[in-house]
Amino acid sequence: MPLALFEIAWSRVYRFEAPQSLASQVYKLSVWALNALVLHIVLFYPADMSSLIYPTTNLTQVEQLNIVRGDGIYVYDKEGKKYIEGLSALWCAALGYGNEEMIEAITQQLRTLPYSHMFGGRTHQVAMNLADRLSEIVPVSDSKMFFANSGSEANDSLIKMLRYYFNVIGKPHKKKIIALERSYHGVTMAAAALTGLPVMHTHFDVPTDALGILRATTPHYYHEKLDGESEAEFVQRLVRDLEQLIAREGADTIAAFIAEPIGGAAGVVVAPDSYYPAVQKVLKEHDILFWADEVICGFGRTGNDFGSNTMGINPDLMSLAKQLSAAYIPVSAAVVPGFMYEAMREPSNQLGIFGHGYTYTGHPVAAAAALKALEIYQRDELFEHAARVGAYMQSRLRQYESHPLVGEVRGKGLIAAVELVANKAQRIGFPDGKVGAIAKQYCQDNSLLIRAVSGNCIAFCPPLIISQEQVDEMINMFDIALSQTLDYVHKEKLLV
Repeated sequence: MPLALFEIAWSRVYRFEAPQSLASQVYKLSVWALNALVLHIVLFYPADMSSLIYPTTNLTQVEQLNIVRGDGIYVYDKEGKKYIEGLSALWCAALGYGNEEMIEAITQQLRTLPYSHMFGGRTHQVAMNLADRLSEIVPVSDSKMFFANSGSEANDSLIKMLRYYFNVIGKPHKKKIIALERSYHGVTMAAAALTGLPVMHTHFDVPTDALGILRATTPHYYHEKLDGESEAEFVQRLVRDLEQLIAREGADTIAAFIAEPIGGAAGVVVAPDSYYPAVQKVLKEHDILFWADEVICGFGRTGNDFGSNTMGINPDLMSLAKQLSAAYIPVSAAVVPGFMYEAMREPSNQLGIFGHGYTYTGHPVAAAAALKALEIYQRDELFEHAARVGAYMQSRLRQYESHPLVGEVRGKGLIAAVELVANKAQRIGFPDGKVGAIAKQYCQDNSLLIRAVSGNCIAFCPPLIISQEQVDEMINMFDIALSQTLDYVHKEKLLV
C-alpha cells in the first residue's frame, strides 16, 4: 500500500500540466498539494502506515530498528549495518543465527509431518521423544511434560494444573501463589498476575487478587538490604518475612512459591547463595511447592544445564521456553512431578477429558527443533563453554565496578547486568529509566544490541556460542557507549 501511494503521488507530481483556466489551475494545484502530502507521509512517517501492534513497546515509538538477517552472533539491519546481538534477541537465541543443523532439522520435519494435533489421545513420535528427553535431564522427580508455545503459556498452564491438582486431592483452598516483587513470568492474563512489574498491570485489570497472588521481597542484597545489614542477616530477614506471610495467609491456602533462579527482567538479580536453600526449607515444612521459572535460565545460560542447579534449587515444578529451541521455533514446556500427574489421571477419566490444551501443543516442527537444539548443546558441550566464557565475561564486566556510573555488576555464566546509578555511595538510581535508555541507544549506535531492564540495568545475555574474542569485541563496544553515557550525564547534571 505505501509503495502504491508513493507511485501515485510521484506520477501525479510529474504529470502536472499548465492550467487552461483559473479554476483548473486551483484544482490541479490542490491535487498536487494533496499528493505531495501523501508522498511526505509515506516517506517520513512509515510507522503510521504499519498495521502491526508491537509487543512491550511504546506504541508512539515503533519501527526504530529493522533487522533483516543474522549470522552467528551478529545481525544486520535493513541498511546493512552489523551488530552483535548482545542479549540473544530476548534471552533466547542460544545458537545464534544461521545454524544449518537447526535449519535442516526443521526443514526435514516440515517435509515429513508439518503439523498434527494432540487432542483426544492422538500423538506423534517427535513430541513423545522430546518429552522423554526432557524428563531425563530436568531436576524434577518422575517428571511429565506439557507443551505450549511460550513461557507465558507454560506458566498459565501450571497455574491451572496446580488448581486442578489441589482440587482433586481434596485441598480446594490451596490456591495462592507467592511470587517475588519485580519478577517477570509472562504477559498472558494469569502469567501477568504472577509478574511483579506494575507496568504490566496498568490499564489491563490483571486479576492479581482474584488469583491469590502474594508478594515476597526480591532477594537483591544491593537494593533491599538495610543499613549495616550483612548478607546473612539479609537472608534471615527475608526468610523470616516469608514465614510471617505464610502464617498470616495460612499454609493450607498456599499452593506454590515461584521464582526465576536468576531474575532476568528484574535486573539480572542474583540471590545470595544461602537464600534459596533457606526458602525451600520453609516451603517444605508447610507443604508448599517450589516452582522454578527456567524460561531464561534454562539450557546453559548460567553455566549449568539449569539455573536451579546453579542456585541450589530443587524444584517441584518448572517452566521451560526460549533456549529450549534456541529460538528457532516457538515452544515451551510446563514440567510437573509424577505425583501431580498421577493425581490428575483418574479425575480426567471420570470427566472424559483433561480440559486444557492448545492447538499447537507438541507441534512436531517445534518438537524437532527442540530435540536438535538439545542434541547440539550436549554434543558441542555448550553448557561447559558457557561456564568458561561466561566466567571471562563476568570478570571483564566487573572491571567497571569502580566506574562513576556503575553501582553494581552481577550475573552468572553468560547472563549479567551493569546497573547505572546517580549516586554510588547511597545506591541512588536515575529516575524513569532514562539513563538506561540513553545507554542502550549509545550501545546500538556502536553496533551492540542489548536491553535496559528494571530501569537502568544494562543486561548482557549473548548467544552460548560466543567466543572469548567476541566477548572482548562486545565489551569494547559497551565501553565506548558507557563513556558517551557518562558525558551525557555530566552534561545534564544528573549525578546526585
